[in-house]
Amino acid sequence: MSSDDRAVEAPSRWHEALRRITTGNGVIAVLAVVLSLVAGSVLIAITDQGVQAAASYFFARPIDTFVALWEAVSGAYVALFNGAIYNLNADGFTQGIRPVTETLKFATPLIAAGLGVGLAFRAGLFNIGGQGQMLMAAAAAGYVGAYMQLPVVVHLLFALIAGVVAGAVWAGIAGVLKARTGAHEVILTIMLNHIAFYLLAWMLATQGVLQAPGSNNPKTAPMQETAVLPDLFGVRFNLHAGLLLALVAVAVSWWLLERSALGFRFRAVGENPHAARVAGISVGRTYVYVMLIAGALVGLAGVSQVLGTVPSGFGGDIDAGMGFDAITVALLGRSMPLGILAAGILFGAFKAGGFSMQAAEGIPNEVVLVVQSLIVLFIAAPPLVRAIFRLPQPGRRRTRKQKKAKKEVTA
Repeated sequence: MSSDDRAVEAPSRWHEALRRITTGNGVIAVLAVVLSLVAGSVLIAITDQGVQAAASYFFARPIDTFVALWEAVSGAYVALFNGAIYNLNADGFTQGIRPVTETLKFATPLIAAGLGVGLAFRAGLFNIGGQGQMLMAAAAAGYVGAYMQLPVVVHLLFALIAGVVAGAVWAGIAGVLKARTGAHEVILTIMLNHIAFYLLAWMLATQGVLQAPGSNNPKTAPMQETAVLPDLFGVRFNLHAGLLLALVAVAVSWWLLERSALGFRFRAVGENPHAARVAGISVGRTYVYVMLIAGALVGLAGVSQVLGTVPSGFGGDIDAGMGFDAITVALLGRSMPLGILAAGILFGAFKAGGFSMQAAEGIPNEVVLVVQSLIVLFIAAPPLVRAIFRLPQPGRRRTRKQKKAKKEVTA
């Protein structure tokens, strides 16, 4: 190859790399977050009293309005950073890093539950039963942790296993019904959510089941010390060993999907169940397996809540909406374990920083919820994101050789 040919080919390789980056799913996810933050800035500006006051005399002194806009938006996102990453106003490094530990605490159940939802997505199943799976896992782990007397290490392990198994069984019910009857998993998981919610409410209101002895409140007794997940950085921080379990779950999920034969069957069924059946894969059995594993992962989220975040006892709101937030995390992470890890940390930062925004700047926490919802909206509409940023559509670029061949044919 001559030097002139190499000079022509080198830029084309760079252009091809750039095209792959700009048309990839990762860029769309990042730009969806950027667009959502911009939309959040508009909401912050509209609801800020200083901006409203300055806008009333905009034509007389327009600079005041722009200054108020900058102060409102920058103050909000600085408060978000201080509450989620590092507190710049803290006295000392120990207090400064407390926000990032809060972010990781909120992210821990989101990562585990997001893995369960994302795994089902990869197999072509829409698992929206995270709420019910978390509640049943919490009930099982809470019963073992609060009311059973076991040795130190055995107690914690037994509580963990009980919660994970309960989540797996609850999701497995939907998997079996899907495989045997063909019932749609969305309807099944919605109904199982309702059943789990009211079943837990009954258990919390019944003495001898989950309700604390001698109490009329629908709440369990505190977890015994032998069944509580240990703190990672001492009692000054709320971060517990559930984060390590979530990271292990990420690694196991990645290996399962990318390196195991079972994961290959999951992906094959998710791509085309009819072709997978022709290739000799039992689609029904695969549905059962994937729902069992997905339920176990979501159950791990419920266990981390009960044994780590709120070991003082829990009520019927222990899931705190995370069963549905996990769907958002899985979508943002493109159902990839590492993507779900990053998305879970991002949403954990939103949750931790949202409280700081509300306390420091008086911004409603609903603004953060709107930003999260907009992320889902933009993730679900990649052509819209590409159109806004003028990115090339995937699969529409012809190579130079193809263009040259077309010119020769038409000549």
